[in-house]
Parts: sequence; structure tokens; C-alpha cells
Amino acid sequence: MPASPAREPAAVIIAKRIEEDIVLGRRQPRERLVEQDLCDLFDTHRGDVRLALFELEKKGLVERIPNRGALVRGLTPLEVMEIYAVREELEVMAVRIIPFPVHARDIERLEQLQRHHTAAIASGDLLTVFYSNLSFHRVLYGLCGNACLIETIDLLAQKVYGIRSYANAFPEQLDRARRDHLDMIKALRGSRRDDLITLTRRHLRPSPEAYIKAYERRFGKADLVPAH
Repeated sequence: MPASPAREPAAVIIAKRIEEDIVLGRRQPRERLVEQDLCDLFDTHRGDVRLALFELEKKGLVERIPNRGALVRGLTPLEVMEIYAVREELEVMAVRIIPFPVHARDIERLEQLQRHHTAAIASGDLLTVFYSNLSFHRVLYGLCGNACLIETIDLLAQKVYGIRSYANAFPEQLDRARRDHLDMIKALRGSRRDDLITLTRRHLRPSPEAYIKAYERRFGKADLVPAH
């Protein structure tokens, strides 16, 4: 009789569920994550919850504040702009060094991922939209072949997982992302590097813009100039 697959540790399951809630906008920036509430929700003990929160803190999704406990990380508009400025330069660097021509099997892999992304948009499955979008970009930037650059791009993307839901709430932005992906594939197929760079820059703009607008509606006009 074949062995049943090993069940994931409780802390891993809890971390995944909280991460999904954050990226889908079910948990808001600065929302408290009360350990006892999470124990009751997941029917587990504090040790599992603390491990889960520790993993989410390492990803930049959760922060711990003395005497307040864990909260969903709330980025200021200035922090968002700084992260996205660095992301833009790194992601453009990646597409600048992708060896052309790109192999047909890599193009086919991106097309397969984009079909999955398109189907998720059509069905309104925002969780699959989020993760299929991540997969598309990991494969795209993976084509550059620089392991350090790929890892850094991924780490910075994790820091802003929690703001993606603000743009994804608008169907027109999801459709724009879908069209950008298709145009990126066309640029790769045609070895059009300048077009790919332009698309890479443009593709990053909707999420920070939507987040900053929502932040300012809630907290007032933000200062986007670094303090000296």
C-alpha cells in the first residue's frame, strides 16, 4: 500500500493562509495579528502561530512592534516608491542581459504560464492571478541567468506582496497586465530589447499608484520626499 503524502507542518499551512489573506487584501496594512485569535482560527497552539509569523516577518509581510505584537506590514508611500525605484532598475537590468535569441522552449513556457494567468482573470480567481503572475515574471527574469540578480528581484517583490491587491481590484488593470505579458512575449520572440525594457518599466506602475491613492484616502496626503 503506497504511503500517504506527508502533511505540511501546521506553521507552514498557517503562514500560507495568512500570506494569501494579505495578497488578496483580506488583511489590511497595520492590521493586528493576535496570536490567540490565530490559535483559535487554525485550532492550534501558540508555537505554530509564532513560527508562522516569524516566517512571514522574514518575507517582509509582517512586522513585530514591542508591546503591540505582530501586524500586517504597512508600507508608507515613500517606502513603496523607494522599493519600486530599485525594483525597476533591477528588472530592467535583468531584461538587458537576457541572451537573444530566446530559445523556443522558453517562449513556450511563458506562453503556457500566461494562458494560466489569462484563465484565472477570466474566472475571477484572484489568488491564482497573483501566483501565476509571480511565476511568469520568475521565468522571465530567470532568462537573464544571473542567480544573484534573480534572487534580489524576488526578495524585493516579496516586500510588496501586500500592495498588489490594490491594483488587482480593478478589472482594467488586470487586463492591462495580461496584455503587457503578451507584448513581453512578442518582444522576446522578436528579440526587441528596447520594447521589452519599456514594457518592464510600464508594468510596474499600477500597483504602487493604486496603493498610494488608497493610503492617502485613509491617512491623508503623504510626504514622498526623504527626510535629511
